[in-house]
Amino acid sequence: MLLGFQRHVVSKIGAALLAGTVLTASPAVAFPVFKQAVAEAAAHNSSVAAYYRSVQYDAVWTAETEISRERRKALIRALANSDEHGLPAARYDVDALVGQMAAARSRRDLGLVEVAMTQIYLKYARDLTSGMLVPSKIDDGLVRKIAYRDKQELMDSFVASQDPNGFMQGLAPQTPEYLRLKKERLRLEGLIASGGWGAQVPSGKYEPGDSGASVTMLRDRLIALGFMQRSSSASYDRTMEKAVQAFQIAHGLEADGVSGKGTIEEINRSPEHRLKSVMVAMERERWLDRSIEGREILVNLADFTAKIFDDGKLTFRTRSVVGKNQSDRRSPEFSDTMEHMVINPTWNVPRSIATKEYLPMLQNNPNAVGYLRLVNARGQTVDRSEVDFSQFSTRNFPFDMKQAPGNRNALGLVKFMFPNKHNIYLHDTPQKALFARETRAYSHGCIRLQQPFDFAYALLAKQEENPKEFFHSRLKTGRETRVDLEVNIPVHIIYRTAYTEAKGPVQYRRDVYGRDAKIWKALANEGVALPGQQG
Repeated sequence: MLLGFQRHVVSKIGAALLAGTVLTASPAVAFPVFKQAVAEAAAHNSSVAAYYRSVQYDAVWTAETEISRERRKALIRALANSDEHGLPAARYDVDALVGQMAAARSRRDLGLVEVAMTQIYLKYARDLTSGMLVPSKIDDGLVRKIAYRDKQELMDSFVASQDPNGFMQGLAPQTPEYLRLKKERLRLEGLIASGGWGAQVPSGKYEPGDSGASVTMLRDRLIALGFMQRSSSASYDRTMEKAVQAFQIAHGLEADGVSGKGTIEEINRSPEHRLKSVMVAMERERWLDRSIEGREILVNLADFTAKIFDDGKLTFRTRSVVGKNQSDRRSPEFSDTMEHMVINPTWNVPRSIATKEYLPMLQNNPNAVGYLRLVNARGQTVDRSEVDFSQFSTRNFPFDMKQAPGNRNALGLVKFMFPNKHNIYLHDTPQKALFARETRAYSHGCIRLQQPFDFAYALLAKQEENPKEFFHSRLKTGRETRVDLEVNIPVHIIYRTAYTEAKGPVQYRRDVYGRDAKIWKALANEGVALPGQQG
C-alpha cells in the first residue's frame, strides 16, 4: 500500500511532508494561517478542538521535527496493518489520507492534514483500546460498560512518547489472551489460503472398531486439524479414539472417544467458521478492562466454567451452570467487583420468579412451595391460609418470598456477591446432576458452581491461615454469615466461543445464546470480512 505514494501527484509541500520534512515560511505568515486552519478543521469535533486549544494549535504530525516524522510513519504503518487486529483497512481510508498529504500545497492545506491525522488516529486508537462496536446496541444481554480512554489522554500520552511506533503497537490489549488470538487468526487465514482442512466427514456415528471409507475421512480430518499424527490405518483404533477425545476436550464436548452427531458437526466446521469466532473474541477482548497483574475471576458463559487467575496464571477452575437460553433467563455479560461471600445464605426469591412461577402455583394450591416463607412489607411472616391469592397478579403481588438456609436452599450453602443491578451472583446449588451435562444452560441467570466450597477456600486463602477450617466453622453454625473479602476481586462475566490457554490448542465452543452471530453481523456491517471476501 505504501508504494502507492509514488502514484500521487505531489506538490512541493506534499512531497516534503511525505519525505519527513515540512517547508516553513516566515513565522509572521506561516503560523497564523496554519493555526487558523487547524482551529477551523478541529471545530467540527469537540474533543479534537479541545485538544488543539490546550496546545495552542501547535502541530503534532506536521512539524519540521524528527519526532513528527516518526509519528507520521507510525500512524500510516499502523493503519496499513490494521487487519492484524481484524480491523478493516477501509474504515481508516489510509489512501485518502496519503492523498491529502501528497496534495498539500499551502500552509492552510497543512493545517487540514494535521487535523485529519489526529481524527483518524483517535478513531484507530478508540477501536483498538475499546473496540469498534457498542455492545449494548447489539444484544440486550451485552450490558458491559466500556472503559473508554479519554481522547485528551490518548493525544497527550502519544505526544509524550519518544517511540511512536511502539506506542501504536501498545494500544491494543496486551493480555496473553489477545496476543494468542492474534496468532490464531493468522494461522487460520493461512489455512484458508491453502484450502482448509480437506473433505468433510459424512454425518453418522463412528466408534472404536469401525472401519471403511468414512473412518478414513475422519482420520484424514483429524490429521489436518492437528489432533492425530499421520497414519495409514483405516480402522477406528485406540489412536483415533484418543485423537477424538483430545478434539472433544478442546471443543467442550463429552470426551467419550465416540464420534457422534455433535462431534462430527464440530469436526466439520470450516476454518472460516473458526476465524469468525476468533475475530469476534478479539473484539470482545478489546471491550474488557483487564489487568495482567493481580487476581481476577472469569466466568465464560459459552464454556460453562468459572476460573480464578492470579497474575495471568490459571489457579482454579470449576464447571458452572448458566442462564437458560430464553429471553428472560440468559446470563448477561458485564464486569464488577466481588466484595464478600455469604455462608448459609437465605434465598430472597427474585420478584420475577415469585410472580411468574410461584404465584400461579399458589393460586392453584395455597400450600404449594411450602418451603418458602411469605413476608409482608413490615417484615412479618404471613399465614398462607389467610391469603386469597386469586386477587393478585404479577403487578400487585404484595409479598416477598424467602427460603431459609439449609441443604435444600436454591442457593446451596454459599453465595459469592459482587453487588450489581442485574442481581447476578455465583452460588452453590442442590441440583448437582446438571454439572455432568455437556451443555449447562439451565438457571434463571445466576451462575451455579460445581465446586463452591473449593472456590471459597481459594478466595479465603488470601486472608485466612486455614481457609477450609475457617469456612466450615461458619458453615456448621447453620446461621447466615457474611464474610468480607479483604481485597475485592474483579469479576468478568464473558462469552467466548473461541479462547486460548497457556498450553495446547485454541478452545472452541458453540454459540449457545447466538450472541457471537450478532456481533459478527455488526462487525461485517462495519467492513470486517474474511479473507477473499473483501469488497
